[in-house]
Amino acid sequence: MARANSSSPIDPTLIISHKFPEVSFSYSERDVAIYALGVGACAGNAVDEKELKYVYARDGQQFIQVLPTFGSLFPFKNTNGLALSDVPSLDFDPRLLLHAQQYIEIYKPFPSNCTVKNKTTIAGLHDKGVFLSLVYSLLASIAKFFRNYTSSLHTTYLRGAGGFSKSSKPYSYASYPADQVSFVSVPKQKPSVIHEDRTQQSQALLYRLSGDYNPLHSDPMIASIAGFNRPILHGLCTLGFAVRAIITSVCEGDPNAVRSIFGRFLLHVFPGESLITEMWIQGQRYLNHSYNLLLFSLVL
Repeated sequence: MARANSSSPIDPTLIISHKFPEVSFSYSERDVAIYALGVGACAGNAVDEKELKYVYARDGQQFIQVLPTFGSLFPFKNTNGLALSDVPSLDFDPRLLLHAQQYIEIYKPFPSNCTVKNKTTIAGLHDKGVFLSLVYSLLASIAKFFRNYTSSLHTTYLRGAGGFSKSSKPYSYASYPADQVSFVSVPKQKPSVIHEDRTQQSQALLYRLSGDYNPLHSDPMIASIAGFNRPILHGLCTLGFAVRAIITSVCEGDPNAVRSIFGRFLLHVFPGESLITEMWIQGQRYLNHSYNLLLFSLVL
């Protein structure tokens, strides 16, 4: 575990040059179904024809479909997670870690079961004073076919780890295109579609079974140290809810229509609260039957 308030100063050169080992793991139809339930599939209607396919197929479980946000779990499928504590010179308190934003690009629809190879690199490091912004990229390929199936950028805020720059200009490094993490303002016109879901009190406990065991989402004491009066819902869980809402409402229930996703987690969500996903459809609605999703409105 990384140590807070260590006497060793943060050296950004050591951090960005760190090489994560390539890791392979397997997932099954059971993992796919548990994830779908964790992001609310079939919660309102157990026989919803647009969502039952994520957990059940009449022809056999190997034919169930996979939500595009399933790939956001891949870093947690490593034996010890991403193991940020192994990054040299990265000194932080893991209890104050927050997931800030997520970018996902899907090249091929995910099969319901396979073996995946993860290649992870540090893609960004920014000194924000009161916190350190760390960006890591992940490229996942299916080992059997040697095909790249998804790439992603994960931005994490390490509170209390900022302020390490020696000069008056804060340190900032990024190896990714700026347009992949650009923020989009909410349009002035009314949303084209609005979808509301209510999360369950046990939502975080169900979602964590997919591999994100951060105690911030289950342990009241850790949540209190992080500044919350009770455990909060995983940001990636709310992202899964929002993308699922968009697939149902805009993509005619086709999860393979989604090509890329960008989300920023601006507010925390407590399990049991409602999520309202507001959608603006621009251009031709069914152009090539694919969608690039910019998720910037999750209203409690």
